[in-house]
Amino acid sequence: MTPSFTRRALVGGALGVGVTLEFAGSHAFAAVDRTLARRKLVVIVCRGGLDGLSLSPPVGDPAYAALRGPIAIPGFGQGGGALKLDETFGLHPSMVQTYALAQKGQARIVPAVATPDRERSHFEAQDVLESGVNKVYGSASGWLNRALQAMGPAGKGAGISVGPTAPLILRGAVETASWSPGGGAEPDRRLPSILQDLYAHDPQLSAALATGLSTEAMAKTAQAQAVTAAAPATEDQTMAGGPTVAPVLRQGLPQSRRLGATLAAFMTEANGKQVAAVSIDNFDSHANQGASQGQLATRLAYLDAFIGGLADGLGPEWNDTIVVSVTEFGRTARVNGTNGTDHGTASTALLMGGAIRRGGIVGDWPSLQQAKLFENRDTAPTVDMRALFKGVLADHLSLSRAALDGVVFPDSAGVAPLRGLVA
Repeated sequence: MTPSFTRRALVGGALGVGVTLEFAGSHAFAAVDRTLARRKLVVIVCRGGLDGLSLSPPVGDPAYAALRGPIAIPGFGQGGGALKLDETFGLHPSMVQTYALAQKGQARIVPAVATPDRERSHFEAQDVLESGVNKVYGSASGWLNRALQAMGPAGKGAGISVGPTAPLILRGAVETASWSPGGGAEPDRRLPSILQDLYAHDPQLSAALATGLSTEAMAKTAQAQAVTAAAPATEDQTMAGGPTVAPVLRQGLPQSRRLGATLAAFMTEANGKQVAAVSIDNFDSHANQGASQGQLATRLAYLDAFIGGLADGLGPEWNDTIVVSVTEFGRTARVNGTNGTDHGTASTALLMGGAIRRGGIVGDWPSLQQAKLFENRDTAPTVDMRALFKGVLADHLSLSRAALDGVVFPDSAGVAPLRGLVA
């Protein structure tokens, strides 16, 4: 495939919307099974603690609406309502293109998944998520790099991270290049999360920070409404035969879609990349989170546009691709005093691609009954994140159980892979 655009132009534009790409992949070797060499894996990390109860709202759970209050997503068939997956779960109305994949059997949800970390600190949880070990700062390398190592010749080609620095998930023994096209993250983007962790046990400072974040969120919402009112919609908001999708801020969606297309170009060109990792920021939602519309809806729309651009850009090779979207932790089941949610435990992972097996939700749903909440506040985890990753790596990239337990996710023999996820 010869892309009709340049990498520099597309990646440079994409990074302007607060998204960082990291790629790791391989040249296909003659000795490698050609079927395996065609298989692609994309891992999306939604940083900030994405609220799984909004991404895939369990509107059919009797406890959902009361816990969520003003941020509850309306039920199926209602204005701005959830896009129905089954009798309990839907997708957020911003996730239009992901929902279209689900309708074709190419997207499933894992609604109660978590890493082994329970401290609810952004950076500790992200460390555990990316390192793949069961304790904070337990490894200087990332599980995706170690998966490339375990792939042998197929994983030892031209690995590359696009961005100022290589992320932990790609650091390790397999050498990867780093290329920065310019732009990148704002220098103060991490500051609110750092302060939230720092002030977590100080009621006075925590309350002051929450007030400041609430004011900032209101300003962003006002700006978003002004832009939405002034600019025409760039995408059809109604799905054929489906519910009307609530309007969201469309500024930035073309760049997010182009970002997905950029990644597809890297993966479909001659000797293209086989494995990729993508980071999307700003999913922290302590104040004024919104429901069908609002700041979280906007971020989900960006995620959805990226997924749509990736799926379309891969073309026929989408059939050999699996995409896993995860976050470091979920949010509290109850809405807080500033119409947001605080750091939680289990969240929702998305499993997508033409190579996944059709089916319903992955794992058990613990329900939102009071007695079922984790520590009386969070969605209880029923799936270990490592089990999800292990299942994909075993069935899609043919990694052995010994490699998964000892190399990719060290000291995890007690965590069995989730099998049956791959067609």
